[in-house]
Amino acid sequence: MAADVRGTGPGEEPDDAGPAGVDHAFLALERELAVFLRRARASSGEMAREVHPDLEPAAYGLLGLLERTGPQRATELAAFIGVGKATMSRQLRGLEQLGLVAREPDPADGRASLLRLTDESRERFGVVRDARRERYIRKLADWDRREVAELARLLGRLNELSGD
Repeated sequence: MAADVRGTGPGEEPDDAGPAGVDHAFLALERELAVFLRRARASSGEMAREVHPDLEPAAYGLLGLLERTGPQRATELAAFIGVGKATMSRQLRGLEQLGLVAREPDPADGRASLLRLTDESRERFGVVRDARRERYIRKLADWDRREVAELARLLGRLNELSGD
């Protein structure tokens, strides 16, 4: 019989007691988030290649952010994602070279520029995003919609904390 890689099932106590005094709920949370993040990274790579074969997986998230927020300054993007200016500049330069992002003057400050999705990028990203949403719908088809909403709410709370 194969061992459960995660060490727990829904509603079960972790099979390893962990260090003395550590809350089992937090051990289970850490384990589940690690699995989730590994799978999300792999999925981001696949989705990035679907948008453009040369798109870096790390830059895929920028397309989603720009799609949701509209044009943004590079400094705002870097602050939101939590990366340095050099990393953001490199990723944006790559997106520009692929024709997925374009710069336009910032009407609030002529010295700055805003980055926006190109029409081609918006179309390609939309196709991939819609396919991803359909996969979520299929995978969670047996869940009650209140459970889906609660998961979204809790992940939102976690994301808010992660931005600090």
